[in-house]
Amino acid sequence: MRLYNKVDRKVLKEGIEKDPRPRITLSFYKYAHILNSPLFRDHLYILLQDIGVLGRIYVSSEGINAQISVLEDNYNLLIEALDTITFLSGVRLNRAIEDNGKSFYKLKIKLRNKIVADGLDDSGFDVTNKGKHLTAAEFNSLSESEDSIVIDMRNHYESEVGHFEDAVIPDVETFREALPHVENILSGKEDKNIIMYCTGGIRCEKASAYFKHKGFENVYQLEGGIIEYARQAKKQNLPNKFKGKNFVFDDRLGEKISDDVISSCHQCGQASDNHNNCANDACHILFIQCDACGKKWEGCCSEKCRDFNKLPEDQQSELRKSLEFNGTKFGKGRYKAHRKSNTLDIV
Repeated sequence: MRLYNKVDRKVLKEGIEKDPRPRITLSFYKYAHILNSPLFRDHLYILLQDIGVLGRIYVSSEGINAQISVLEDNYNLLIEALDTITFLSGVRLNRAIEDNGKSFYKLKIKLRNKIVADGLDDSGFDVTNKGKHLTAAEFNSLSESEDSIVIDMRNHYESEVGHFEDAVIPDVETFREALPHVENILSGKEDKNIIMYCTGGIRCEKASAYFKHKGFENVYQLEGGIIEYARQAKKQNLPNKFKGKNFVFDDRLGEKISDDVISSCHQCGQASDNHNNCANDACHILFIQCDACGKKWEGCCSEKCRDFNKLPEDQQSELRKSLEFNGTKFGKGRYKAHRKSNTLDIV
């Protein structure tokens, strides 16, 4: 049996988009000691493939991190499948807020050294000594205290389009960068209530244990992250303290939590919260682009990329060896504005 997918992504995407059957987008994670992660990976692939699960899953010796979609009719089969794995029995499944189920087109399960790249030596502290989980109501109440500091543990391109009121927003590109950056911000504030949040909770799970190890006693994390907060706030009719859009790591790239648009198009400066990957695959930089600029630049981040995309494939292949695009020069989401000098000069 082949334990990976070899069908072209475009073919798979067309098939899913034409399929009328409703699907559900879910995410879950669990820290656990997996002794034989390659064997577990193969077992999990067979288990999930049999019930039509699609998505991206990372497996390591420290646990599992998954973003998936499943046919609505197969949801109970997914629960039954996960329950056959001891440490995943009863695991919390975060269901997407805005979702048509077309978030993934194939199943990928990859082995990683860690389920989230954090740069930490886990042998130096107890990763199970984590912070206290907060419900949405508890988060709202505690965050209003003068003795509390709310920390966004996500990357800047995530918080740029949406974040909690009065949260500290680290200007970082990776979780690995965020940990020392936040530690510097919190220096001398060890007596404060440290409230952390992220998309679904996995980054805060590790960060809360790390900061407790660093001497912070009153460490809290938002249970289920922004996804679960939005669900609880709506169900319980609580004040929604999250403004804007929640960035997600699938083809949707975001889901509305409030109607506020707090970010701007990186090309024209108009209000927009639509993330896009440059249509030039040789660039593929992540940036914010309004609908008008999307039409004007044909989904590209610059004239250079737009013109490059119009070239014959053989000419593109040759130019890729020497050309530098925004996606080469900038980190994820660091592209800020269109520059007319950024044009394609072909001789």
